[in-house]
Parts: sequence; C-alpha cells; structure tokens
Amino acid sequence: MMRPSLFLVAVTVIVSSVTQAQWKPAGDRIMTSWAAKIDPQQPLPEYPRPQMVRNTWLNLNGQWQYSALPASEQNIPTAYAGKILVPFAIESALSGVGKTVGKDSALWYQRTVSVPAAFKNKRVLLHFGAVDWLCDVYVNGKKVGTHQGGYDPFSMDITTALTKSGNQQIAVRVWDPTDEGPQPRGKQVNKPNGIWYTPVTGIWQTVWLEAVPQTYISNIKQTPDIDKSVVRVMAEVAHAQPGDQVVITALKGSEKIAEQTVAPGTEVTLSIPNAELWSPKKPFLYDLKVSLQQKNKKTDEVSSYFAMRKISVGTDNKGIQRMLLNNEFVFQYGPLDQGWWPDGLYTAPTDEALKFDIEQTKAMGFNMIRKHVKVEPARWYNYCDRLGILVWQDMPSGDLGNRWESRPGVYGRASDKDRTPESETIFRNEWRAIMEKLHHFPSIVVWVPFNEGWGQFKTKEIVEFTQQLDPSRLVNSASGGNFEPVGHMIDLHNYPEPLMPDPALFGARQVLVLGEFGGLGLPIEDHTWQQKNNWGYQSFKSKEELLKRYEEFIGRIPEFIKAGLSAAVYTQTTDVEVETNGLMTYDRKIIKMPVERLNQIHSKLYEPNEVVIRK
Repeated sequence: MMRPSLFLVAVTVIVSSVTQAQWKPAGDRIMTSWAAKIDPQQPLPEYPRPQMVRNTWLNLNGQWQYSALPASEQNIPTAYAGKILVPFAIESALSGVGKTVGKDSALWYQRTVSVPAAFKNKRVLLHFGAVDWLCDVYVNGKKVGTHQGGYDPFSMDITTALTKSGNQQIAVRVWDPTDEGPQPRGKQVNKPNGIWYTPVTGIWQTVWLEAVPQTYISNIKQTPDIDKSVVRVMAEVAHAQPGDQVVITALKGSEKIAEQTVAPGTEVTLSIPNAELWSPKKPFLYDLKVSLQQKNKKTDEVSSYFAMRKISVGTDNKGIQRMLLNNEFVFQYGPLDQGWWPDGLYTAPTDEALKFDIEQTKAMGFNMIRKHVKVEPARWYNYCDRLGILVWQDMPSGDLGNRWESRPGVYGRASDKDRTPESETIFRNEWRAIMEKLHHFPSIVVWVPFNEGWGQFKTKEIVEFTQQLDPSRLVNSASGGNFEPVGHMIDLHNYPEPLMPDPALFGARQVLVLGEFGGLGLPIEDHTWQQKNNWGYQSFKSKEELLKRYEEFIGRIPEFIKAGLSAAVYTQTTDVEVETNGLMTYDRKIIKMPVERLNQIHSKLYEPNEVVIRK
C-alpha cells in the first residue's frame, strides 16, 4: 500500500514571495480549533494528489497579493490592495480578508516564485486544485491558459513562460457571478439564508508546481472487475515518442502480483488472483506503480493505488431491485455531508480537519457519505478509500429556477428546466471533468447528477451521458427531484420522518432509497453562526430529546429494509451557517449525540436480514 509519508515529500526550496505580514482570520464568526494550527507561511502543505504521486513538487499555498477590480479590467494590476491567504476563498475568515466580490468585479492574485534548481531542464506544470469560477492564469505577464469550472482540478504547462533565472511572477484573474450566472455553484448565494450559504470566490484548493520530464505520465485510469479477478489500467503519456513503453505493476504490500508493458494509452488487464475485496468493513488497497521507459531507460514514474470492489444492482427473492456491494446486499446509511467550514467555507482549515469529519462519521457507525452539491479535494476521497466509507457524489447544482413539489405519499414532479445552450454546455463540461478526475477513487459508488429538481434538465439524456462516461458505477438520476424511469434509483426526500418509495410502484425497476430525511435541530449556545434565528427541520432544546427522537427514527428503518429499502441519508453531518440540524456543531467542537450510542443504534441496520438475492 502507498505510505502516507509520500504525501509529504517535497523538494527543499526557497520561495520568494511578498513580505510576510502578520496574518489573522477576518471577522468575528465562530472558528474551528484547527484554525489556530494554521501556518500562514504554508497552509495545507500536504501532497495534494494521492492518486498519482511524484516527489518533485512545490507547494504554492501561502500569502499572495490580491485586489478586486472592475470586471471590465483585463490588465494585470501594477499594485495590490493587500494580502490573502491561499487557498482560502476571499469571503472566508481564514483568507484574512473576509470580503465579497460579486459579478461586477474580478479578483486578482499575484505572487513571485523561485523555481527550484531540481526543476532545471524539465517541464514545469502549474496545478490548481479548484478555482471558482472563471480563471485566467499569467506567468511573467504571458497568458498561459484559461479554465472554466469551480470544482475540477486543472493544470497548465508553464515551461515556455518561465525566465531562465530569477523570480517568476504568477498572476491569476478570477470572475465568479455566484447565483447570478448559469454555472454550477452548489449552495452558494449572494444573499445567504436558510439552506443557502456564503459565496466562495477564487482559489479554494492547493496551488502547486510539479517538475516532469519532457515526456511524462499525465493520467492513470483503473477500473476493477472482481467477477473476472482483474483490474483494467490505462496510462496516458504527454508528448509520447515512437517506441515509448509504459510498465504497469500491481503490488500487494511489497509483493509484485502482476505486471505488463504496453504502449502509452493502451489499456491493460492485470490479473489479481485471490483478490482481497474492498468494503467498509475491510478497505483493502493494492499499490500501483506506473513507469515510462524510453530506449530501455526509466524516465518517469508515479505511485498510485487501486481497490477490488464492485457496485451493482440485483433482484431479491421478492422481485425488488437491491443495491449490491461485491455482489452482496449491504444496506448503505450515511449523512448528507455539505463540506462547509465556519472559518474556511469550502476549505477545511487543515488536513487533520479534513480527515476529522470522515473519522467521526465512521466512528458513529455510518458506512456511507452523500457528498452534497460540492466536490472535495482529492485527499478527502483518499481518506474515504483508506477508512472505508462509501461515497455518493453529487454534481454541484446551478442555473436554478424550476421547482419541484412533493408531500408524503406523492412523488415529486415538475417540468425540466429549459436551459440555454451555454448553460447546458457548462454543465456537461464540468460534470464530465468532475467524473473523470474522481474516477480513480474506489470509495465513490454512486453519481448524482441532479438534486431536488434544482436546474434539472433533459434528465434521460444527462443520465445516459453519465452512464456512458462511467458504466462501472450506479447513477441516482434525480435525488428527491423530478423522477424519471432512468438510472438505477428512485430517491425520495422526506422531512423529518423516514419514509420510502412505494415498492409496488418502483421496486421492480429501480433501487429504492431515502435520499434525505431527519434534519433534527439543536442549536448550542456559543457554537452557532449567529446568535438567533437559527433553525432545523424539527428543533429540540436538549441532547436527550434529540437522541430520543433520532433513535425512534432509526428504529423504523429495519422494517423499510425488509420492504425493499437499499439506502438512507440523514441530514446532516454538521450545522452549516444558520442550519443547526447537524450531528456536530458547525465548529466541530461539540458532537450532539454520543458517538458510541450512535454506533450501537446504526449497527442494527447492518445485521443479517431476510434479503436473498437471486443468482
């Protein structure tokens, strides 16, 4: 298995940057305990891409200069308003700024970097984990690229823009209309209220440089097939030369179990005998090494990993569709995870904090997380892989306007939104990019293109598009939204009590899931976003009342499982801004119900049941 220490390997360098000023969080909102652990010289210093590791890289997080200028201004500024701590969005406290930008302004960043001597004679790639939303990048005054999309990582080859010596100037221009544009933006709105939160503008994931050979491994894609005891792997190579070969090696610990040599871009099938299957109970991971051979000499190598696991649908002895993990029925239960932070908004203050939510979810006895209308950094999914948490991944919603209607016993229905060609293109491009960048992570088992009809359009077409992009996973076509007989699931939302879709109506053709329920609220003094007017779907005054009601809800679910329910999602992991219906407070300082008791309650959902899958 790939060792965690690899994440921390970096080239020792001296970075020339703006003079470090005294950094402190902006505003007076509640903070997590991790905020005090941030090093403003280099926040979030960990290696950002655990699915494809090299050791020649340089973290560019830290204090950059910034200015917000009229959106019409296209020239790189000659002076800046102040300093901002990257990678925290400008609206966040941890940025040190805490200001909004809006569609009428563009946010500019600038810093200088001294490229390490170890990068000499190599290509230099500039990587961004995520920038919301439209991003132009300049190096030494030369525009090196443009990227559109707030949730997918992207890279630019900046080699030709670098000077031979001295400091290199990097400038970034970002424009983000939030809810005044058609782009995916999740829960962000210009006027936060209720279930809608503060805007997130600009860089919000790690920025870093990487040195690679002139010809280099640019991507790895692997897909397991446990029924055939194989994993299919393809390595893509940038600037490949005639005669180049790629060596792909699978390892179990230090033991080499399979290896093949092929031309770049050729898919290989590696046999994995007596495969150890990945599951929440035993999240076993194999290591993967990929090296590039040129004229019988190794010129590039990356480290990766994979898991042998399968997600599928099968029919039980009552004719009901069931969701299967590794060909067996496993009830999936997890929280709706918004992934927001009171101090960093979209960005966890530290890597320890990023991991904390997953660890607590696991300790509480959940085996799944629904990542709600947001995408996380790669390290978050890597932790899910290693800790054993199934993930349902939402597409961040955007271009809202159409609504849906639902009440107990009546399934939601509304017309699909008539999006503009520009809006459709933006959606498809970003959804494709998200799926391709996240394909690696075995913890992800379900794609969710639409939620509650928010901007839902051409449902059948988008579901087919999603299935074609990744036939190895299930598709939840419309979580709580405009239901269509497409995809693998019918997903009901109901607050606060748990309910399930009618097996007589849907069970024979789609898996039955309860995509959201609960929302039981408990505001805790000194741990809320604001002092009053906080809310939950049903609020309580004590932890004891909350636990009693929650335990009553979970007690109903085993009967639903017998009737055909395959999964359920409880709202939610933490409080978020004025919502106080989290299992934890927004600052993560208080867990509202005993972790051990939650684990005991949830264990009943995974006990042996009467479900028999037809072979």
